Amino acid sequence: MNININYSSKDPIYLQIKNQIRDAILNDEIEKNEALPSIRVLAKELRVSVITSKRAYDELEKDGLIVSVPGKGNYVRDTNPDLIKEKLAIKIKEHLSEAIKLSKLSGISREEVINFIDDLEKENE
Repeated sequence: MNININYSSKDPIYLQIKNQIRDAILNDEIEKNEALPSIRVLAKELRVSVITSKRAYDELEKDGLIVSVPGKGNYVRDTNPDLIKEKLAIKIKEHLSEAIKLSKLSGISREEVINFIDDLEKENE
């Protein structure tokens, strides 16, 4: 598993780790039921704190992508990819709903919000 940390990114390190593992799972780069590196090993490999790698794994577990087995480690959950995409779509809608509310409060137009999305998409390529 290849995880790259961008220290100049606006995203926190735990979120970068989470998103890269999530993408690898959704793109079948990591097999179902495959063991992930331990929290400590991941932290050591990436040169981040154990707390950072634990938070990334906790978020992935909360999203239903991995399962933590006490005393054994973390494993990719054997789930339906359509179900995962549906859960992620719900989260996207929640975030967009919040963005719309904020844009209305601040008087930012729909076109400006779309430009923000376009800019963020370019930054994340």
